[in-house]
Amino acid sequence: MRNYVLGVSGLLLIATCSLFTAWKNDDANQAGKRFSSENTLETAYIHHARSLYQSAHLKDSGLSFPVFEKALTGYYNLKKAGLLSDHALLSIADFDQPSTSKRLYVLNVDQRDVVLNTWVAHGQRSGENQAVTFSNQNDSFASSIGFFVTGEEYHGTHGRSLKLDGMDPGFNDNARLRSIVIHGAPYVSEGTIAALGRLGRSQGCPAVAPELADPLISSLGEGSVLFINKSSERYASTFLNEESAYLAMMPEINDTPLYGNLSNMD
Repeated sequence: MRNYVLGVSGLLLIATCSLFTAWKNDDANQAGKRFSSENTLETAYIHHARSLYQSAHLKDSGLSFPVFEKALTGYYNLKKAGLLSDHALLSIADFDQPSTSKRLYVLNVDQRDVVLNTWVAHGQRSGENQAVTFSNQNDSFASSIGFFVTGEEYHGTHGRSLKLDGMDPGFNDNARLRSIVIHGAPYVSEGTIAALGRLGRSQGCPAVAPELADPLISSLGEGSVLFINKSSERYASTFLNEESAYLAMMPEINDTPLYGNLSNMD
């Protein structure tokens, strides 16, 4: 009898272990599928970003891929949020680079090319040739980092100018209060670089050469993106959510033969 009970107990133990193993394997399979789907989606997005980066020859112009990928992610998330126009451009002011470099890049994402690559000034209290200090405070005379969306244009002290709305609380959301705008300024020139060894500096505005202000403002219009980057800063933004950008990009990725159709992923 004792042997019979032990035998039954053994069978029950084996059955329980088998059931537990089946559950564990099923959980592992589901986790594997989720990981595979997420990994495939991420790979497709990064391939897409690299394709854009290469098509626009941005490496040759001095813009690194990580900076471009951050800006692109924000662009897609802002677009998904309905904050951009149908013909929005993506501008990147890369303050990792010195003011003597042409560190402003204006891109037409749909056409995969660079509309403009030129000099752009930083704020007086952000640094000399390199921008090293940033602020969101009024009267700081320093640049702010993060994502901006272009607003309405107006004519002011510097002529035709374009207002900016900061999208990142704590980093640049005081842009309107601070009158941070895109405008032309004579201190943004090759002559100034020759004389001072750097560009002239603004009161926090991303100023460009006077002869470029009009065409730039006309091209951007309302509802385009400006991303001001400084990689060493402790910067965080809800618009840097890559998973959300992946989902926003699904239609474009699906239309690209290189990536195949991803809509049937488990």
